[in-house]
Amino acid sequence: MPNGLLAIASDYDGRVSAPERLQKLLAGAGLGSRRTIEDWIRAGRIAVNGKLAGLGCRATPADAITLDGRPVHFAPRSSVREVLAYHKPLGEVTTRHDPQGRPTVFERLPEPRSGRWIVVGRLDVNTTGLLLFTTDGELAHRLMHPSSEIEREYLVRVRGEPDAATLRLLTEGVRLEDGYGRFDRIERHAEGGSHDWFRVVLREGRNREVRRLWLAVGCDVSRLMRLRYGPVSLPSDLRPGAARPLAPDAVDDLVAATTARGTR
Repeated sequence: MPNGLLAIASDYDGRVSAPERLQKLLAGAGLGSRRTIEDWIRAGRIAVNGKLAGLGCRATPADAITLDGRPVHFAPRSSVREVLAYHKPLGEVTTRHDPQGRPTVFERLPEPRSGRWIVVGRLDVNTTGLLLFTTDGELAHRLMHPSSEIEREYLVRVRGEPDAATLRLLTEGVRLEDGYGRFDRIERHAEGGSHDWFRVVLREGRNREVRRLWLAVGCDVSRLMRLRYGPVSLPSDLRPGAARPLAPDAVDDLVAATTARGTR
């Protein structure tokens, strides 16, 4: 960027504001998610007023903040927060840069009006369907935080014909290597030979949790597609590899979903 500045959008208009946690301040300005920024702080990449920042550091947009020695410039936000719905195709990875050279979910996205896109959660390389992106790091944090209990709905095809007892077990709780997990709801969608289709809903975002739950009861997942994240459903006319901005009322619904349970 010109003059070595790292420009990010914010609501800063030159007025003095109360100090807030550095990761919250920078996430709200769209620099990244809170978790990402916390990692940067731990790695000693961020300084405030010439001193390396710690996790408890508080700051305002008026402070001199640098990332990797480059000043962070808080430019006034020229537009409201942006949120994209993206139809992830098979074979793309949910990262900005892949060491193996595989295509990533960021490569086809349009440029945001300000800031940069932050992905809300992840889908593994073999999972398709709805991914959300936003320029609001604080919103991304709330959408992914466990306390929000945001519903995720999937369409899944499993090998085998699980019986009623197996389906009941999946809603009561199954032991995984990182603790118990369960589906909030399971609905049989279709039956066909050696494969059955189900719609499942859960409120967690643990790594590959849908696949691991089915595997724990002896069923392999052969197809997996995310249909919904909170109040946002995958548009039926959004082709794989395409993105679409959410309408303002849909963004409002998404924000409301993160505050309904008092997400911190």
